[in-house]
Amino acid sequence: MIPAAFDYARAASIDEAIELLGREDSKVLAGGHSLLPLLKLRFARPSLLVDIGRLDDLRYVREDGDRIGIGALSRHADLALDPILAQGCGLLARTAGNVGDPQVRHRGTIGGSVAHSDPASDVATILLTLDADFVAHGPDGERTIPAADFFTGPFETALGPQELLTEIVVPKVEGGRYLKHVRRQQDWATVAVAAVRLNGDVHVGLAAMGATPLRARAVEQAVAGGAAPADAAAHAAEGAEPPSDFAGSAEYRAHLAQVLTRQALEQI
Repeated sequence: MIPAAFDYARAASIDEAIELLGREDSKVLAGGHSLLPLLKLRFARPSLLVDIGRLDDLRYVREDGDRIGIGALSRHADLALDPILAQGCGLLARTAGNVGDPQVRHRGTIGGSVAHSDPASDVATILLTLDADFVAHGPDGERTIPAADFFTGPFETALGPQELLTEIVVPKVEGGRYLKHVRRQQDWATVAVAAVRLNGDVHVGLAAMGATPLRARAVEQAVAGGAAPADAAAHAAEGAEPPSDFAGSAEYRAHLAQVLTRQALEQI
């Protein structure tokens, strides 16, 4: 497939990128692994692509007390090998190391992945489960968006049309599990479950169980009330709206969510 015609501009700074995004119907190009397929299928037809791929000051991992800041252009392959992330948030490092195939991991970026807001996204589900913060820059300056407010719909986020995601901030955590059921190796999740202990509580996230990555709040409440993993996992599909498609029916996904949630809770 051939994309529709578009103009192209390479931003030399965050401010220039924000200015370029002020033009009508523009899209950000980072690693390109989420956007380019949409362009080829003509599901996306921007008049301008704003390439931020050379903003190297957005590639970093930094400790800040009990939190870790991650530049939005950090590639999955780099995060998988980063010693700070491996020590402070190994769950995210391991997940980044299993995104797609090696080509995807060496070009795809964490910011591009979460800004794409795929309901089955591994990284987005982990960040929601961790209560991450998303730092965005726009014409009015900087703002921080909590993960709970960031994912607003399928392939939609709280980012404004002229805002650029610049940093993701995660807490330091020990352990955690991410269990993913796929139809074939390196595929999108049919269902995936993240579980982690954070500040004395258990957080559980779900991928591919609704229009966005979800928190399994009913499971979290059951665990907080002393329920055993199997009993808490029985609530995994509450509040979710799993789709029915070629990968599985809604009923199948609801069952998988319960099974994977029980396993994840037993392993943390």
